[in-house]
Amino acid sequence: MSQSSTVEPVIGPEPARGAVAETPLRMFAAPTGRRLFRNQPQSVAGFIAAVLEPGINAAVLVGAHAYYSEEFSRASMVLLLLVLALTFPGTDHFRDRPLSSAVDIVLSWLTLLMLLVFCGYATRSLGLFEWPVIVAWALATPLIHWFVVLAGRDLLQWQARQPRAARRALIVGAGALAVKTAHALQSRADVCTEISGYFDDRSGDRIAAEAVRLRLGGLADVAAHVQRQAVSEVYITLPLGSQPRIVGLLESLQGTTASVYLVPDVFGISIIQGRLQDVNGLPVVGICETPFTGINDAVKRLSDVVLASIILVLLAPLMLLLAVGVKLSSPGPVIFKQRRNGLGGEEIVVYKYRSMRAADDGKVVRQATRGDPRITSFGAFLRKTSLDELPQFINVLQGHMSIVGPRPHAVAHNEQYAQLVKAYMVRHKVRPGITGWAQVNGHRGETDTVAKMRARVEFDLDYLRNWSLGLDLQIIARTIKLVVADRHAY
Repeated sequence: MSQSSTVEPVIGPEPARGAVAETPLRMFAAPTGRRLFRNQPQSVAGFIAAVLEPGINAAVLVGAHAYYSEEFSRASMVLLLLVLALTFPGTDHFRDRPLSSAVDIVLSWLTLLMLLVFCGYATRSLGLFEWPVIVAWALATPLIHWFVVLAGRDLLQWQARQPRAARRALIVGAGALAVKTAHALQSRADVCTEISGYFDDRSGDRIAAEAVRLRLGGLADVAAHVQRQAVSEVYITLPLGSQPRIVGLLESLQGTTASVYLVPDVFGISIIQGRLQDVNGLPVVGICETPFTGINDAVKRLSDVVLASIILVLLAPLMLLLAVGVKLSSPGPVIFKQRRNGLGGEEIVVYKYRSMRAADDGKVVRQATRGDPRITSFGAFLRKTSLDELPQFINVLQGHMSIVGPRPHAVAHNEQYAQLVKAYMVRHKVRPGITGWAQVNGHRGETDTVAKMRARVEFDLDYLRNWSLGLDLQIIARTIKLVVADRHAY
C-alpha cells in the first residue's frame, strides 16, 4: 500500500476537484452522524459486577424470609424494590485485592443500610418488618457477596492461565513508556498476554535497556511480523511528535486483523479522572476532571446532606455546651469566620468555634503552632479533639463544603502555595471537606514547610483520582478514630 498522505477510495466516485483528500487517520473515522469513539466495551466481569450486587442483595432478602418461614409481605416487596433502586452500579471487585474488596463491600453495604433505615424512619414503617429476618439479611449479604467475589477471582485467574486464552501482542516503540506498557499488560490477572517484542526506528540511548534484547526491527517491519506471527494486538507508544510515522504505521496495519491501541505519553502530568469522551462526534480526551459529574455529584451531595443533618441533630446539645465554653473562656465571638477558597477557587466563609484570642483573616494569616500563646485553654481542648470544626457541618448544608474532601486553606495561604506547589489549584475542582484523605494519613495541622504542603496536596489529588462513596465512609471512620486516639493533635 502506498505510504503517501492520500489514499484512493475503495468504493465510490473520485472526490471532486478541491475536495479534502482522505488520510489514513480519516479512514478510521465513522461515517457522518455516527460516533468516532464509543465508550469502552464492558467486559464479562464488569457486566457481572454491575448486576451482582443488587442481585445478591435481593436474593439474600428472599432467602432470609424463606429460612425463617416468614411470609414475603407487601412491605418486604417494597423493601426489595428499594434495595434494587438504591444499590448503585456495582464495582468490578474481581481484580481487587481480597481485603480491599471486603472493605469496599462492607462500606457500600453499610451506606445502603443507612439509607434504608432513614427511609423507614421517615415513613414510620420500621415496625412492619420481622427483625430476625432483617438482621440475618444484614449480616449474611456482605459475606455472601465477598465469597462470590473470591470465587470469581479464582475463576478469572484460572481462565487466564489456559493456553488458548493467551494473547500475543507487540509494542511499537522501545522507550520507557513501551516498557511500562509491557509491564502493565503482563501483570493483568484476568488476561494472559505474551509480548512478542519491540519495534522502533530509534537506537542507542533512546532505547530502554530492558527493551534492547527484544527489539525485533523498525516500524517498516511491524505489519509483516503481525501477519507472520499471528499477533492479535499492537500497542503504539511512540512520542506524540511522531505523528507522520504513526499515520504510516496505521496505514500498513489496515491489511492485518490485529487490534491497534495508542498509548499516549501522559505520565509527566497529573491525570485526574482521565477518560475518553464523545462530544457530538468529536473525540475528546479528559485529562483533569472532577470526579463529581452526573450521578456521582448527586450521590455525593445527597450523602453530605443526610449525614450533616443527622450529625447536627444528634450533636446539637454538645454544640450548645461548646458555644457556652467558648464564650466563658475569653472575650470575643463564639464563631470564628474565615475567608477560604472553595469549589472552583470561589471565596467562601468557613465557620469554626473560636479557639484563639486573635482572629486573623487578612492578607497575612499566621498558622497555629504547637504551644501557640494565642490559643486559649478551652481552645486547646477544642483543637486537640477537632470539635472546633463542628460548625462546618452548617457549611456543608449551605453547599459550600463537603464532609470529606481537601481541607480548605485561608485565602492568604492559597495565594502563596498556588505559586509554590505544582497542581495545587486542582484540589479546588471539588468542594473542600471537614476531613480528608490527607488528614487521615498524618497530614493534619501546621504546614510550616513547602514539603509538608506538597505531601498534603499529593494525598488530595490521590483522593480525586480514586473517589468512591466507600472511600468517603472509610475516611469518616478513620477520622473518628483520630479524634479519639490521636496524640499528635494540637
